[in-house]
Amino acid sequence: MNTDQLKSFIQVAENLNFARAAEILKITQSAVSRQIHSLENELGTKLLHRTTRTVTLTPAGISFLEDAKNVMGRLDVAQQKIQRHQNTNIQVLTIGCQNEANLDLLCKILKTCREQMPLLYPFLKVIPHRSILNLFYQDELDLLFGFQDDIPIRNDTIYKELFQIPLCYIVPAAHPYAARSELAKEELYLENMVVCNSYAIPSKVAEMQHQISHHMPPESTYMCENLQVLLTLVRAGYGCSVLPQMNFINSDICTIPLTGSEPLSYGVFFKKSSQSPLLKKFLSIVANTSYN
Repeated sequence: MNTDQLKSFIQVAENLNFARAAEILKITQSAVSRQIHSLENELGTKLLHRTTRTVTLTPAGISFLEDAKNVMGRLDVAQQKIQRHQNTNIQVLTIGCQNEANLDLLCKILKTCREQMPLLYPFLKVIPHRSILNLFYQDELDLLFGFQDDIPIRNDTIYKELFQIPLCYIVPAAHPYAARSELAKEELYLENMVVCNSYAIPSKVAEMQHQISHHMPPESTYMCENLQVLLTLVRAGYGCSVLPQMNFINSDICTIPLTGSEPLSYGVFFKKSSQSPLLKKFLSIVANTSYN
């Protein structure tokens, strides 16, 4: 995924017209079509319904539009800041993660970085899609935080585990299970389940969600395509779900460890070929940060 693809998609989505998008971007209409087509291929889904007369967004396109605009907005802000500081000695490190839940972890690391690396300029890219992998493999990210099972390891990639995250059952605070110290998945079969079809959810978590939902009648399962939507449905009492253990800011949600499930390995990925002194210093801080 690249910025040209995102720019083309945003303009088409907002104008619902390929010709108008091409005019705004100052490129040909066929170039816009190629960018959209390649983006859809990378994401593995259709973002737009196209006929000879109309263009409309698919449900996936509606969901992805907000993410695309957020990414481009962050890029614009970062570029403006870098341009203002181009005559200084700031050192830019581009850090990727797949969802906002990772930011609490990064906050701990960056607090130490501010003290030990005062010239560091952290450029954070939060993209809740597997497309962030392309940025990493195309060397547009210096390092990437994520779950080991969700990031294919290539010859030039190094993975360092930071900790293991257990799976838990999340329930509304008023749920009868909220006071339990642990649960077996078989106990969940009579409950309602919220299942999230999103790359923001680790693959093993998605497998567990679907495995449990297969034991439930269809009317007991609520599908969504966004982590925040999943949390909202749980808070509202529509159902419960399975997620990695994390710090949920909202007190409306309780977490119960899920017995019989293996924890997920979480860590940082970087390239053997790009271990600059800046990256090595940052990785040293990562390794010595307490995550309890």
